[in-house]
Amino acid sequence: MFFVFGPSGQMYRGGPENLSQIAAVRRVDRPQALRTRTLDLDQDTATTPAPLSRERAPVVNLRLQDAVAAYLQTGQGPQKRREPLTLVRDVMSNDALSVPPDMRVNDAWQALAESRVAQAPVVDERGRVIGLLLRADMAPLDLLPEPGAVKEAIELARRPVSEVMYSPVAAVAPDTALRRVAGVLLDTGLPGLPVTDEAGVLIGFISRTDILRAVAADPPLDLWSGPAPQA
Repeated sequence: MFFVFGPSGQMYRGGPENLSQIAAVRRVDRPQALRTRTLDLDQDTATTPAPLSRERAPVVNLRLQDAVAAYLQTGQGPQKRREPLTLVRDVMSNDALSVPPDMRVNDAWQALAESRVAQAPVVDERGRVIGLLLRADMAPLDLLPEPGAVKEAIELARRPVSEVMYSPVAAVAPDTALRRVAGVLLDTGLPGLPVTDEAGVLIGFISRTDILRAVAADPPLDLWSGPAPQA
């Protein structure tokens, strides 16, 4: 089940096939981002990667690691049967960072940077999702752009989050099939979706990185479970 929430409340409830009819949920554009001298953060990830070392990273033998892990597990007795991951709640982040709409942009940028995430749901005083804040849409004061845009960057940093957040925003229920979520992320260009109940209260967040991490990790991921999305 998918939803669309904005400052006025729920705007949509239903399947992914009709999300595109909500004009504001069509593919994401990011015109507010101000160019800086630093590289932009990859918005497809929920966690900022560590800086690359100039030294060549050692080659890791993944099969050898798996073999060693399997050997070590033999001494731990029978293991719990692995179950495929099929639903949003299986892979979502439960401790998602959120920000209030009246927080200053510069303070919100600092909160996202300290939590090492690229986006955060915006919630009202009741914990209901009303928007999504993307780190690419903010210009921090400690990363000033080229001289001609300094004034614009300072003005943006002093605005409330409500003026730069992406709203209305699509959200998803925790019992939704992962395959459907993957399709919505591709269609909208969003880095992830807030996970909410039917009232819009934030439960967690599911990002592209959460899905990719599940693909690479154990237990196995099954994107083909559940009914196929309608055209």
